[in-house]
Amino acid sequence: MKAPIVPFALSMLLCAQSSMALPAERTNHQVFKDVATAVTRYDRFTVFDDISVQVTNGVVTLEGSVTMPYKRGDIEERVARVDGVQTVVNNVAVLPISTWDDHLRRQIARAIYGNVHFWGYGASANPSIHIIVDRGRVTLTGVVQNDVERMLAASLVNEPGVFSVTNHLQTN
Repeated sequence: MKAPIVPFALSMLLCAQSSMALPAERTNHQVFKDVATAVTRYDRFTVFDDISVQVTNGVVTLEGSVTMPYKRGDIEERVARVDGVQTVVNNVAVLPISTWDDHLRRQIARAIYGNVHFWGYGASANPSIHIIVDRGRVTLTGVVQNDVERMLAASLVNEPGVFSVTNHLQTN
């Protein structure tokens, strides 16, 4: 009698499947770390772009500014592929295209990363000081070692054509 073998084999298969552990849901922190890695490893992400990330129950909210429109979409696509991301809310602004702002970005980057106190920052693959220039208004974001470096970086921004400086640098 071969008929009983099929149901037995089928029942064994069902038992084996039901005993397999289901993958655990990823925590907000785990998703945040992977999203942050996806953003910083984007090969067109520079010191002139700034993205902040918030994760709540699989919903990732992106804030900040990028220098080119394609970066906004590329970053959103990269983040959407991260395991555990359910939805991406993309609030990233695209900075206006301006040759003057581009000039200021280069000048400020040279002033900061050319200063002996910041050589170590500039030598890393992803420098921690980001320079956002929007119509001559400069915002510094990122992390430095101490308040002296925080204040020094802001003082180095004083270039002709800079209308204001907002220092959002944080210390370790």
